[in-house]
Amino acid sequence: MRIGLIAIDGCFGSAVASVIDIVRVADGARGDVDPRIEPIELAILGPKRRVTTTASMTLSVDHPLSESAEFDVVVVPALGTLTAAATNDALQSRDARSVIASLGRLDDATTRIAAACTGVFAVAETGRMHHRRATTSWFLGPEFLKRYPTVALDLDTMVVVDGNLVTAGAAFAHIDLALSLVRSISPDLAQHVAKLLIIDERPSQAAFVAYEHLRHEDPIVVEFERFVRARLDEPFNVAFVAQSLGTSRRTLERRVRAALNLTPLGFVQRLRIERARHLSATTDLTSAEIALRVGYANAETLRSLLRRERRRS
Repeated sequence: MRIGLIAIDGCFGSAVASVIDIVRVADGARGDVDPRIEPIELAILGPKRRVTTTASMTLSVDHPLSESAEFDVVVVPALGTLTAAATNDALQSRDARSVIASLGRLDDATTRIAAACTGVFAVAETGRMHHRRATTSWFLGPEFLKRYPTVALDLDTMVVVDGNLVTAGAAFAHIDLALSLVRSISPDLAQHVAKLLIIDERPSQAAFVAYEHLRHEDPIVVEFERFVRARLDEPFNVAFVAQSLGTSRRTLERRVRAALNLTPLGFVQRLRIERARHLSATTDLTSAEIALRVGYANAETLRSLLRRERRRS
């Protein structure tokens, strides 16, 4: 497999380094796992001969972007931004536009595209994610949905594979992305590399999501979140909440789905689990007392939901 890793000035340093290290360890270890596994080549692609990452790491570029089609997989790492505004600005840079143009010219039948974190935005800019599943940094989910409303965004899953597109979550999900690429070559090799580097399996972003940090501009959703956070110990009725907010149930469901990619009930359940975990870590309350404080009549219901979340994460 030939893997081309795109790098531009300001890209996330640890993201680039983690992909390089995991792929090169995999190539070095493949003979120990299965001598039949063919070499795994990794090269740096870029718009100029040398690029500098956010960690001031300087990389020599092996191939220009015009040669991207010569690789089996093209990887787009994070742009090095942490906010929606900075990401939008980065996408308009000359280097980013060059990357987007080169991605747009790739043939779906011959080249896979893999991206993580804000790098997924660059791939989405090409239009090739229309009606396809993807993930990205959980805290930029609302902005991603705003820019690319036709993408089926899954913020829970750490790595999403949809045909020839592979996407991963926030910055250190580049580790999971790289392992996913190795796994597509050999599951045994991926497992071996994970053991060598002591990488735990993390199939979900759900355990890392802090919903109060999700940024969206919908006033109805903002009021909905404030309303339910103040009443997590009360039974939830979406029609009653909608009426209290001066809107219809259908409008509330549509706006919450658009902003958070969750149903109102799904969002409330996530908030309750988040609150329960906080109370468990910071108080001496019993499971039954915590359950009552987050709106469940008995502790077993809460335990069941927590077990389900642990299985997902």
